[in-house]
Amino acid sequence: MNAVSQLRPKFIVDGKGRKKAVVISFAAYEKLMEDLADLAAAAERRAEQTISHEQLLKDLKDDGILPA
Repeated sequence: MNAVSQLRPKFIVDGKGRKKAVVISFAAYEKLMEDLADLAAAAERRAEQTISHEQLLKDLKDDGILPA
């Protein structure tokens, strides 16, 4: 089953049968909006410098977020 069929969309069509709008559940809409926000955040941060996992752990410990 593909992602579109999982949404179980219903289509609103004009007099000639052309699709004009889509109706999905509110839960599906919320999930799509969350995914879109995640993709936008990832795109905005694409050029940021990365750090190693070890460096991340060290930084979190230095900041007192993780126990030393």
